[in-house]
Amino acid sequence: MDSIKRYMRFVKPYRLQIIGTLFIGIIKFVIPLLIPILIKYVIDDIVGSHSMPKDEKTTKLFMVMGAMVVIFLVLRPPVEYYRQYFAQWTGNKILYDIRDRLFTHIQKLSFKYYANTRAGEVISRVINDVEQTKNFVITGLMNLWLDAATIIIAVGIMMTMNVTLTIVSLIVFPFYALSVRYFFGNLRKLTRARSQALAEVQGYLHERVQGMAVIKSFAIEDYEQTQFDQQNQNFLQKALNHTNWNAKAFAVVNTITDVAPLLVIGYSGYQVIQGDLTLGTMVAFIAYIDRLYNPLRRIVNSSTTLTQSIASMDRVFELLDEKYDIDDEPDAIECKDVKGNIHFDQISFSYDDDEGNVLEDIDLNIMPGETIALVGMSGGGKSSLVSLIPRFYDVTAGRIVLDGTDIRKFQVRSLRDKIGMVLQDNILFSESVKTNIKLGKPDATDEEVETAARAANAHDFIMSLPKGYDTKVGERGVKLSGGQKQRVAIARVFLKNPPLLVLDEATSALDLESEHLIQEALEKLAKDRTTFIVAHRLSTITHADRIVLIEHGRISEIGSHAELMRAEGNYYRLFQVQQLDS
Repeated sequence: MDSIKRYMRFVKPYRLQIIGTLFIGIIKFVIPLLIPILIKYVIDDIVGSHSMPKDEKTTKLFMVMGAMVVIFLVLRPPVEYYRQYFAQWTGNKILYDIRDRLFTHIQKLSFKYYANTRAGEVISRVINDVEQTKNFVITGLMNLWLDAATIIIAVGIMMTMNVTLTIVSLIVFPFYALSVRYFFGNLRKLTRARSQALAEVQGYLHERVQGMAVIKSFAIEDYEQTQFDQQNQNFLQKALNHTNWNAKAFAVVNTITDVAPLLVIGYSGYQVIQGDLTLGTMVAFIAYIDRLYNPLRRIVNSSTTLTQSIASMDRVFELLDEKYDIDDEPDAIECKDVKGNIHFDQISFSYDDDEGNVLEDIDLNIMPGETIALVGMSGGGKSSLVSLIPRFYDVTAGRIVLDGTDIRKFQVRSLRDKIGMVLQDNILFSESVKTNIKLGKPDATDEEVETAARAANAHDFIMSLPKGYDTKVGERGVKLSGGQKQRVAIARVFLKNPPLLVLDEATSALDLESEHLIQEALEKLAKDRTTFIVAHRLSTITHADRIVLIEHGRISEIGSHAELMRAEGNYYRLFQVQQLDS
């Protein structure tokens, strides 16, 4: 029940609204309880009266029915409206707060978490599971109590009418309670299994929709259909297990609640025949049985709904409990006035504790404004090294020092605010070109956006788009070419204007014209900034102040292009091979 306690922290700010909704709800549920009393009064005191003249009976009947019309047609509709409105308003506000908290949380989770978790599964928890928890508010905190209050009020009225008959009506209550406890104990586990299977289907589907081009290009639609069928079959099995147990619960509980009216009809009929009970009281009791056991049946429905809600709560809080690999220290300071002196002080790094080091004993000091190129074979550790600067990961050993301060002493967001990154595959959001450039500075003016685009050699191609800067680029920028996406990514770094720059394979896999435009923009961008360039194509980094050759996670050579060529080591041999290839 820990999940419920934690959920109640989100509910607490809305406790007054919930109390108000319960008060309105009690009025709503009490109004129908007047019907059996009306039936008894009409049968026993009006229709069955032997001493009252017909005219008086008619007058009394119309007076009573007039009062009921006012209650049911004037009072009840607004009560019903406001109960529904406030219940849904409160539930949706709580869901808004939870999703807001979850989005803040998932933005803080590390790259390691996302490397090991499907995006679709995260989305399923934020959307599906959070939505399911709303039923806890609507059902558990409102309807359940209203149904309980209805039962108590109905029993109270019945006791004033006939104590013995009321006891007969309640004989099956203990059997009802035992059956609910037995069946719904196992339902939470089955519900969690069903939710997890649904999340797996959603995760699989999310990946395949994103990779549809791969499926079509390899013509593996039939194979993928088989794979999806397996995921779907797993969900179906979990859903049927859940349904099977749920159906058993309803069969037993509804059978028990159906027995109660039979007992009341039989016993009250016998009492009327014996002259110990009026006909009006018998009819009223039968009507109250319906109002007594309907809430009980709703409580059974509520038990199913609550079980699903609590299982979803478990999954939501499981996500909220994911630890941050990268977090601010309690006394972290803001990173400001960056000069750009970076020292990799004997650092080592591995992605997982049970894996070997990707980087080993890296010692490298970079002066402010210096351009450092990192080269070497794929898998050598170049991209891993630059991913440590913005603390996408933390070093396993050693430290990275920026202007004399260990970067772990800085507030993470303020550190990343000082770093601009242009990657090989820059992700653009499906909004407009302008919106994507403004990621570098969300409050930038249109003039600043255009200046940044011109600096990135992007303005001309943007103006040729159907709606210019307001053109939507599609998911991940699918409507733009590789070179166009790169120039938009460079424009947003120009707009950000950071003192530190990381270019990770920023010109690879581009045509010559795009490469020339981008190379020109990058050289302009790197001016007067501490810059790291990760590159495979050595001809693009000959201008760097120093070139660092990384092999098997270690620095094997370092120097300017001219120095390394004179040394005729591995860099020299790599450069000669690439020149021959070109």
